[in-house]
Amino acid sequence: MPDPSADRPPPGRGAGRFMLLLFWLSVLGLLALAFGRWEEAQYNPNPEPESATGPGGAVEVVLRRNRKGHYVANGHINGTEVTFLLDTGATDVVVPGPLSERIGLESLARGYAVTAAGTVPVHRTRLESLGLGAIELRNVNATINPHMEGDGVLLGMSALRQVEFTQRGEELRLRYHPPPR
Repeated sequence: MPDPSADRPPPGRGAGRFMLLLFWLSVLGLLALAFGRWEEAQYNPNPEPESATGPGGAVEVVLRRNRKGHYVANGHINGTEVTFLLDTGATDVVVPGPLSERIGLESLARGYAVTAAGTVPVHRTRLESLGLGAIELRNVNATINPHMEGDGVLLGMSALRQVEFTQRGEELRLRYHPPPR
């Protein structure tokens, strides 16, 4: 009579295959995570903008350009974290409609804006606070664009006119002189 245990794999061999599969899945997961972080750093090289306080209490923030030549940085509006794209061609700070709802921005007036996509209806609003690194601005004019896609906020001149900015090489330095208290 044949031995029934002869057809079975040796004990522990199935567990070894499972552990090998688990190892390779872990390696692939870590590679995907590392690639995602690398890709994000290519788009936004300023997740935590470099800040320093200089003479006379001036606050300076240094931003690095991304590979497309844009200045993108994390910051906040009314305490909600956002990603800014500096845009000296935008009159105001421009917030996409869905993001404005998450932040809880109030529409103060209706208006129109001329964009690359044509003239679009927008809503005027005011930001209680806008932060970029150690720079903190108060009562900033902004526009809610309900047709704008994504979560990126255009950091326009309603905020940028309050700071000095200098570009050298791959860096942009923003200097803010806070009002006396």
